[in-house]
Amino acid sequence: MKPSLHGMFYLWVLLASTLLIAGCGPQTLPAGLVYCSEGNPETFNPQLVTSGTTIDATSQQLFSRLVDYSHEHETIIPAIAKHWDVSDDGLSYRFILRDNVHFHHNRQFTPSRTLTADDVMFSFDRIINPNNPYHFVSKTGYPFFESIDFAQQIMQIEKINDHELVFHLTSPNSSFLSNLATDFAVIHSSEYAQQLLLDGMPERLDIEVIGTGPYQFQQYVKNEFIRYRRHQQYWGEQGQLPMLVFDITPKSATRLVKLITGDCSVSALPKAGELDVLDLHPQLRLESHPGLNVSFWAFNTQKSPFDQLAVRQALSLAINKDNILNAVYRDKGVVANGLLPPASWAFEENQPQSSYDPERAIALLNDAGIGDLTLDIWTTPVGRSYNPNPNKTAELIQADLANIGVKANIVSYGWSVFTNKLNQADYDTVLIGWNADNSDPDNFFTPLLSCKSVLATTNRSRFCYVPFEALLNKARATPSQRERAQLYSQAEQMLRQQVPLISLAHAQRMILVNEKVKHMPLPAFGGIAFDKVQHAVEVQP
Repeated sequence: MKPSLHGMFYLWVLLASTLLIAGCGPQTLPAGLVYCSEGNPETFNPQLVTSGTTIDATSQQLFSRLVDYSHEHETIIPAIAKHWDVSDDGLSYRFILRDNVHFHHNRQFTPSRTLTADDVMFSFDRIINPNNPYHFVSKTGYPFFESIDFAQQIMQIEKINDHELVFHLTSPNSSFLSNLATDFAVIHSSEYAQQLLLDGMPERLDIEVIGTGPYQFQQYVKNEFIRYRRHQQYWGEQGQLPMLVFDITPKSATRLVKLITGDCSVSALPKAGELDVLDLHPQLRLESHPGLNVSFWAFNTQKSPFDQLAVRQALSLAINKDNILNAVYRDKGVVANGLLPPASWAFEENQPQSSYDPERAIALLNDAGIGDLTLDIWTTPVGRSYNPNPNKTAELIQADLANIGVKANIVSYGWSVFTNKLNQADYDTVLIGWNADNSDPDNFFTPLLSCKSVLATTNRSRFCYVPFEALLNKARATPSQRERAQLYSQAEQMLRQQVPLISLAHAQRMILVNEKVKHMPLPAFGGIAFDKVQHAVEVQP
């Protein structure tokens, strides 16, 4: 009798484990933690990207923000700003900064002072002011901030003194504080920026970064590892790890092997089909949490024939989401009937369920005069928390489309090439997704489907629909959570009618952990953080 696919996988893992253990052991470094990550960061400045791989490697490790989000209490909490208040008209946000917030240092730079309002002002002025000498240093722009039209939200950033400043808004915005708590809203050193400018090397601000986070950048070798050391003058509570290493391991099965052999203590993005291996290795455990995320298949609505509503409706009716859930997510996800996941406070319990009707799909294509349709499905080259196996998902969609006479070609590139080509917008469809950056429901709509987000390249559907835009603007300007939830319900209904994308699933966020790691926080959204890890094994990079 032939062994099952799962059984063959177990055998491969055990064989690989044996070979690794039998080989020369890695050099042991001072106590710390190795995290098997899935890919290279695109940059070390999270302001410049929306990639989860980059965010995980940078934001929570290297930087701090004005405010943070407490996942335990589900509220905005102080960070660099120890206090803030909002004017009665909702147009002014006044922040009081902490004393003695120390920056990192490197071979080229030693700070002469602690953090002041000048650093906060520089960090945001770079984003919103085209005349800032650093504004165009970024070749990618500032996609998250551009997608939410952040520059148009800010009338002025006013410095009161070294530890007090005020953001003056152009209109009330219920999501403003939540956006300041995202992984993108990090604070840089204006002193370091000025030194690099004088040295003629401004691009180094985004590579050899200086932040105020719990870890300090030490070394990066592409395709191999990133090494951090603990920031001894960190303003917050010191973590237990004197050293942190990201072991860059794109293949999920290889990450699992490294976890089994002890080369890693924590491993990213396991596939659902690999979890049965845990029964063979009781020293490992799965950490999972319902995620604020969504996996979706987006149509390039500015490219024929996907600019036709009937074509998009037909393709949506052809997809069997239940098959995708069973094959890719198993019991670690739920079918998505809209963008908002069940963990969102604006999620609608009684929303209409997705329809699967291949015969109706064929009829719609025939009525639209579409025959012999061939399309490309671009897909991410590595698993993401919203989709642990994108290639399998693409194959299932490919098979569903074949049932209605549509030929689909699956296209995949390396991660950096993939993101660069996506930004050029020369694709038919793309299988991708979104991990929320904050708890505000607007984060699922404005960055993904607003008109501004088309220019910011976070809108993979390239969908710009004036009635939808007006609905989002109204929701952001509304202070009542109940009324906002009703408006987002209308937004979901409008998306079901216009079909710029097909929401597929909401996944649990998962990591695999060695038993010697006693506490590994896994929030519903945002980048992974290691400063609260309570215990770890020795570093084995």
